[in-house]
Amino acid sequence: MTPVRAEFVMMTCQTAAAPIVKAEIAARWPDFRFAYSRPGFLTFRLPENHRLRADFDLGCVFVRSHAFSLGRIAGSDDQQRAAAAWEMVKTLPIERVHVWSRDRCEPGYRGFEPRITEEDRRIHRLLVDARPGAQTPAKAEQFEQPAEPGELVFDCVVVDPGVWYAGFHRVRPGPSQYPGGLWPLVLPEHAVSRAWLKMEEALQWSQLPIGQGARVAEIGSAPGGASQALLARGCHVLGIDPAEMDASVLAHPNFTHLRRRSTQVRRREFRKIRWLVADMNVAPNYTLSAVEGIVTHAEVSVRGLILTLKLIEWEMASRVAEYLDRVRGWGYNIVRARQLQFNRRELCVAALQKPFQRKS
Repeated sequence: MTPVRAEFVMMTCQTAAAPIVKAEIAARWPDFRFAYSRPGFLTFRLPENHRLRADFDLGCVFVRSHAFSLGRIAGSDDQQRAAAAWEMVKTLPIERVHVWSRDRCEPGYRGFEPRITEEDRRIHRLLVDARPGAQTPAKAEQFEQPAEPGELVFDCVVVDPGVWYAGFHRVRPGPSQYPGGLWPLVLPEHAVSRAWLKMEEALQWSQLPIGQGARVAEIGSAPGGASQALLARGCHVLGIDPAEMDASVLAHPNFTHLRRRSTQVRRREFRKIRWLVADMNVAPNYTLSAVEGIVTHAEVSVRGLILTLKLIEWEMASRVAEYLDRVRGWGYNIVRARQLQFNRRELCVAALQKPFQRKS
């Protein structure tokens, strides 16, 4: 795949995470030059002779989506902007159209959740209808379906009412298959907390092979939203939390509740556990210490982890590399982190031992 010619890259993130993203870019891509931003939306000028491919991996924990930017779309109304957008990408073999809006506030504020809006769907329809010349590819119509790896996507970010930015990317497996990296997840009526959303997104993003019959321990399980997501996949869940679990979760035949703190649980309780998840309302090093005490025990063989690390202060984001190195030190050779769509001031860490070798 040959490199592309583009002068800018654009990216979206949580509104409050923009300063963290700037720091990540400065560390990982020092030749990128900051150009323009609104809360949750940033653009950077690329070095003149860059060799980036259309599916390049930005590799930043706090960036939700990124694409090559072609700039602001001109036009005095939506119809003019939709027509002008295709002029900007007319030389590209676009196969699909993605439209999403930057976050307007932090997740959780007055019930806000980052997701595709009806306005995004309306603008998507305008863009599809405005494509000139050849018939619009059928895939461009498929707004709700994930794009397939390798497809070239036209990206339209609604930065403000009447302010659209155009770009493109080639799809990689994972978040880039969805507009803005936003999974189309909706909290089920039976879910007892929004932790269901975080766990379901974490499972889809991480692609850890947690399948039917897997034995999972969850530290910080109350009231049970994340446990519900795991139970729905056929897992056997050991919930560890001194607080009460919802009655519907307790009634599930594959759920066991240990009503105590993780430090009070005998390590032999983890002998059959192969996966461990944790979401504790404490600083990252407290969570990591609790998990370390379990997974490094001689009688325990945990294959993989999904950890939610709370950033009590945003300044803790500068220590993410340190947190990930600590997890690698426990013997996990695949360790990744991402601030998920449904994370608040926190991030998700997924870790896996591959190949899996049980302790003798």
